[in-house]
Amino acid sequence: MSATPAELSKKTVLLLAIATGVIVANLNYIQPIEGLIATSFAISKATVGLIATLTQLGYALGLLLIVPLGDIFDRYHLIQLMMVLSIGALLVAFWSPTVVIFGIASTLIGVTSVAAQVIVPYAAYLAPGVHQGRILGNVLSGLLTGILLSRSFSGLLGSILAWQDVYVIAAGLNLILLVILHRYLPRDPRGYQRRNYLKVLASLPHLLRSQRHLQGSALNGFCLFGVSNILWSTLAFYLASQYHWGSSIAGLLGLLGITGVLFAPIIGQLVDKYSPRLTIGLSWLFSALAFGIFWLTGHLFSGLIVGIVLLDLGTQFSQVSNQAIVQSLNREASSRNNSVFMFSYFLGGSLGTFFSTWAWSHYGWNGVCSVAVVFLAIALIGQLALRAPQKLHRLN
Repeated sequence: MSATPAELSKKTVLLLAIATGVIVANLNYIQPIEGLIATSFAISKATVGLIATLTQLGYALGLLLIVPLGDIFDRYHLIQLMMVLSIGALLVAFWSPTVVIFGIASTLIGVTSVAAQVIVPYAAYLAPGVHQGRILGNVLSGLLTGILLSRSFSGLLGSILAWQDVYVIAAGLNLILLVILHRYLPRDPRGYQRRNYLKVLASLPHLLRSQRHLQGSALNGFCLFGVSNILWSTLAFYLASQYHWGSSIAGLLGLLGITGVLFAPIIGQLVDKYSPRLTIGLSWLFSALAFGIFWLTGHLFSGLIVGIVLLDLGTQFSQVSNQAIVQSLNREASSRNNSVFMFSYFLGGSLGTFFSTWAWSHYGWNGVCSVAVVFLAIALIGQLALRAPQKLHRLN
């Protein structure tokens, strides 16, 4: 069944941006309150870091197994189904009487929060080709806003309420969004696609092998989101050690990433007008400068501020540029290409979380920064070997 995508209104783009932000926020509530969770369950910081890793590994699993369903089923209904399951997982996390149940709930939160990554290729499918970068930039600015505000939201609530309350309030926010999306989310013009699910999954390795630019985006996203999580997974520990500050400060520092939010539409325009190769290079440069500042001047609060702004800017340059590349490759495989890219993206994030919390436990801040250098070195080698396209091939 062929279908012609409808024009996206500004209100619809705004709704899609808000939806991705609210949904993806579920992944990041744990980061500023890791210390509170560790105290509550009487577990080590390394153990709570492992739970945070499980959340992102669950998300990576959902990206691999659920997001490809967007190339088969009606995305309007698929997005809502995943949100219902996500609300259930958040409520289990709120109720969890033991660390084991909380770990299971955290994993399920990751798996069910992939609705945001069903929305991204859906927005790209509905967007006119010549404006795809700009529209993706707007939608992804909503995603980054959700990441940033979730850290601040969680950190501030954790300082005045029980950490469990973060999850029940998040469930309420997702329920409100679900009602709004049911009423206003655009219907999928494609309808049901007659494809075999197992064959769709089996096509993922072929898509990666046959598309050089998908390989480059997957590797770049893996490394640079890993670098982002290296900071955010250990910042609360560093602030407590260096300044004796609590989770609320870690949450407030997350607001510095507003720079990346403001730049996301501009980045999309740069991709449309100039070159994704240029913006991918800038993403690495900003991230490398950030960790150079963290390592040399991280003991100064001003150094942390400058570094966080640069790091979030680098993360957003990487995300918008890579999504524009990935969504320009093949309209009929847009969900599967996004699945491959975002699986790699969050696999890198989960490994960044794991190795950074391990490095913090054994080697402190120097160890954390050393892990970032490894990720950045791999990203640079990948950029030289798998160069991003100079111009995008527009799919109308």
